[in-house]
Amino acid sequence: MSVLTKRADFLAANRGLRIARPGFVLLVNPNGGESLRYGITVTKKIGNAVVRNRMKRRFRALLREMLPDAGLPAHDHVLIGREGGIERDFTKLREELAMALSRAAQGKGDPPRRRR
Repeated sequence: MSVLTKRADFLAANRGLRIARPGFVLLVNPNGGESLRYGITVTKKIGNAVVRNRMKRRFRALLREMLPDAGLPAHDHVLIGREGGIERDFTKLREELAMALSRAAQGKGDPPRRRR
């Protein structure tokens, strides 16, 4: 399991499946036979650096725990933090991520977002 670092990989993940949950949005996209990879994005809209880093640590712990078993092989997984994600209970986040990963495995994503 490796970490996404290039902006192009994050943009490519945006073209894949999108599963929205109250605490995060999960993007899943095939990466052409490379290993299972993950990335985390938390914008400045969420809060200051302390809040963003805490959210990233929580997401990193969730992904390291769940992706080896429930993640899709040869896919990129990107978690985008939402405003309610920092206050959510860790067990609830784990349940939501498990549900989102199972939906991604079935190929069921949310409908595409409307253009502005």
